[in-house]
Amino acid sequence: MFFHVLLTTECDLQCKYCYGKSCDDIDSDFQFDIDYSLPQTLNYDIAELAAFCEKDPDCVLSFYGGEPTLCLGKMKQILDNVEAKHFLLQTNGLHLDKLEPEYVDRLHTILVSIDGNQKLTDYYRGAGVYQRIIHNLKIVRRNGFVGEIVARMTVMERTDIVKAVMWLLRNQDFSFSSIHWQLDAGFWETDYVDRNFGEWATKSYDPGIRRLVKFWVNEMEKGNLVRLYPFLGLMRSMLHNEESLLRCGSGWINYSILTNGTIVPCPIMSGMKDFSLGHVSTSNPLKLHKFVVSEPCSRCEILGLCGGRCLYANITKRWSDEAYSRVCATVKNLVSTLSKAKPTVDQLITSKKIQLAKFDYMKYSGCEIIP
Repeated sequence: MFFHVLLTTECDLQCKYCYGKSCDDIDSDFQFDIDYSLPQTLNYDIAELAAFCEKDPDCVLSFYGGEPTLCLGKMKQILDNVEAKHFLLQTNGLHLDKLEPEYVDRLHTILVSIDGNQKLTDYYRGAGVYQRIIHNLKIVRRNGFVGEIVARMTVMERTDIVKAVMWLLRNQDFSFSSIHWQLDAGFWETDYVDRNFGEWATKSYDPGIRRLVKFWVNEMEKGNLVRLYPFLGLMRSMLHNEESLLRCGSGWINYSILTNGTIVPCPIMSGMKDFSLGHVSTSNPLKLHKFVVSEPCSRCEILGLCGGRCLYANITKRWSDEAYSRVCATVKNLVSTLSKAKPTVDQLITSKKIQLAKFDYMKYSGCEIIP
């Protein structure tokens, strides 16, 4: 099982797609009972987390927030006192230089929020953020970290997906071999009417995905499988003829432990009382309640590949059906494009230009697969 461990609800950035939209959405009508008394930082006994994790021989813990590196003391206590199969970190990257190499080296994967080049990242996340991230990643590598570093982008209308991905792959500052991106869509009730999401998706994002898939396959013909997670995960399923529940794993193999020790299906469902699944002190990680998506996802023809995209969006329905159908259209474009590329990929595997095993990856690590 996988668990996001929320070390804090605090963050030292005010990103346009997170903090900014939460302020705009504050007066919207949210039809769920919320617990607003969650502590800002982890306040339960770490021994309880250790005992909880001991019940699952494959327990994977991912440090999460807020910004988890604002609580390095708690992070190091967990690394020192909790036995887990792997530890992961999802971070804004601004404080990686403060975590000693002996602790960084215990991490299996670091997912860093970065949205493309300096101009785009700083536009979304704040002036100077890009350079601080790059500076700290160089330190991490220079100190000997050999694990996977994933560039985790948030994508909205200012983003040209092709230019952003190619920059992260080929720039001279710090080239990422692993990239994931997530659409900012369906999280806030009030933002759709103020955006041109549908037009951007049709004219920019969807064509960009088709261009990136072409690039991805061309690289495979050279023997290079670029780890673009939305492509990697779906193509692996196509090659193995396998279906999936929610690709992020939320509510069935991937859960979140809040700062007070309460367990919920997904970190964005923090404080939603109806979805509290127990406490680390009394729960068995292998016996948590499991969730599946409902309509319209449950009757979609690509459910087996998509998995339902987002549990929170499916439950809360913050966007209208019409607006959310445009998000689904981006997923159908992604699936269709990869399906058309599959015969070529099959040939490349048969001719041994690329190995089938190269498509393997750690599932549920924080790369949701479906953007």
